[in-house]
Amino acid sequence: MSKFITNHDVTDALKEVIFFAKQNNIVDLNMIDDIQIKGNDVKISVIFPKLDDPAVGIVYNSIVKTIKDKLGEEINVEVKPIAEKDKGMGPLSGVKNIIAVIAGKGGVGKSTVAANLAIALSKTGNKVGILDADIMGPSVPIMFGVEGQQPGVIDREGKTLMVPLENHGVKILSLGFFVQPNQALMWRGSMINNAFNQLMKDSEWGDLDFLVIDMPPGTGDIQLTLAQSYNIRGTVLVTTPQKIATADVRRAAMMYRQDKLTIPLLGIVENMSYFTPEEYPDKKYYIFGKGATDVLAKELDIPVLGRIPIGERIVESGDGGTPIILNENDKTGAIFIEIAQKVQDEINKL
Repeated sequence: MSKFITNHDVTDALKEVIFFAKQNNIVDLNMIDDIQIKGNDVKISVIFPKLDDPAVGIVYNSIVKTIKDKLGEEINVEVKPIAEKDKGMGPLSGVKNIIAVIAGKGGVGKSTVAANLAIALSKTGNKVGILDADIMGPSVPIMFGVEGQQPGVIDREGKTLMVPLENHGVKILSLGFFVQPNQALMWRGSMINNAFNQLMKDSEWGDLDFLVIDMPPGTGDIQLTLAQSYNIRGTVLVTTPQKIATADVRRAAMMYRQDKLTIPLLGIVENMSYFTPEEYPDKKYYIFGKGATDVLAKELDIPVLGRIPIGERIVESGDGGTPIILNENDKTGAIFIEIAQKVQDEINKL
């Protein structure tokens, strides 16, 4: 052996081993659980979604070949595959369902839907968390009335983990906890991905039935990281009734239906669907048009989960840190409860 083999040497070599199901290397996908080196013997533990996947054998053989090619034929390589469900460790091990709330463009009320959906799921008897992944415009702290606060920290097995805040029965984490309101974020893709991964994996979420992720609009770095690196149960699309809005959300939806990135689309929520004056509670005025959401739902073969009206109280409640669903006298809350139930029904069908 020409040189002393280090953990860094092995890790660097493993960056050439691709897990084709997620179109990335096993290092960047955080699949490496452990590396042990003793002389010429290298033992590598690798986490896979499922051990009965044919990709396990492919990756296994690729690891052995790559290590020998890069570091020497004399090296003895042992690969230990581990199933995600058997790992039983890590901050996401207790999370049963991760739901991504997505939109093709900003300004359609995605965060409003995510916040109210999270609370609605909690009100129907679930343990729920929400992660604000909208890096450039985090609004969840405001909507949950925890702006200016910071999560706690704990040490576990030599690693520092963030402890989410909690309000309205929901655990909450957001980059907004760590950024001053007047601070501009000028981050490249790798920095954004690192921040997102820290919120997901370096946090003590505990046992959750649902983790709702308020995604940034569009189809950028975080969307790819989420699809490639995490076990997402499904996505909820948010749009307004205009054709231009549904065109944008269509592009976002199709990202999750590409080969190797298939994640179930649970349905669409149409926000700002209609306006009902208080003095005429039976009237509905479709200010932004009508029908485009139904066309998109039919095209994608997914249900319309609910239609949220335009209302001053919805905006005021979000700005005040008490989402509209907490107002038991407002009919909109009942709509969000129905949406939460339909989301659970769609998941049960998978």
